[in-house]
Amino acid sequence: MPSGDRRSRRRTARMRVALTVDPMAVAPAPPKRRSRPVEVMTLRNPHSVLAVFRHRPRAVCEIRVSTTALPSGPWQEVIDIAKKQNCRITQVLPVGGRTKEDKFERQSGLSAIVESRESCDVRDLFADVESSPHGVWLGLDCLQDPHNLGAIFRTAAFFGVKGVIVTRDRSAPLTGTAYDVAAGGLEAVRFAQPANLRQALQIAKEKGVWILGSSEHADKPIESIPLDRPWLLLVGNEEQGLRRLTLEECDEVCRISAHGSVGSLNVSVATGVLLHALTRAPI
Repeated sequence: MPSGDRRSRRRTARMRVALTVDPMAVAPAPPKRRSRPVEVMTLRNPHSVLAVFRHRPRAVCEIRVSTTALPSGPWQEVIDIAKKQNCRITQVLPVGGRTKEDKFERQSGLSAIVESRESCDVRDLFADVESSPHGVWLGLDCLQDPHNLGAIFRTAAFFGVKGVIVTRDRSAPLTGTAYDVAAGGLEAVRFAQPANLRQALQIAKEKGVWILGSSEHADKPIESIPLDRPWLLLVGNEEQGLRRLTLEECDEVCRISAHGSVGSLNVSVATGVLLHALTRAPI
């Protein structure tokens, strides 16, 4: 038989086999669904980086060290931990510029790239109310300054706040600046970022938490608020305070009594005063 006829018959046989195979068996596998991209940020405060190492060690992606840097103190501790955990350490050129965000890095020549922390569900934030009958939660209604946001988280961690609600819209984002100012507070306290604050407050009420608003125009001083129940303290925007609809959800509204010639406080300072009053030991 001529060789050309043999090749022709083999091609015909292969075609017949291909036609009898289940088409699903040879169909390509569907592409894998892409997971949500991981958001990262730059931290320049070594205490913030150390907090991430303590709470989420795998979230530290890289430590950047300027070629002119001389690590010492907390930054040396960061580098030592990074080496033990095989975290990438990269040498970079010195940082220029004069922005506030560059303050820590210009002073030390070091920074860290870390993954942002994910928020939790509002219901999870109040899951342990029964075991915390005198617990304190915090709600931030449209704060605009990331420095205030970070300072409040640091204060919340100091006073043992159970959780923080941060409005998702019309609020400062939880950027590296907020994390640096918080100095670890954003790693120590759980937080939720609901789209609707009023719905979040309703969930808190369903769990048995009382809602306490704050306003310089309130009649009741913070000292008159009873400490025999769990409270969710609300503080508002730096200029406008709490929104009207937010105030309508409050069980009580309190103020800080002024004793001097200045009648108001920065929102982060005021939050510290209010939390101190709510977390003090009952008399």
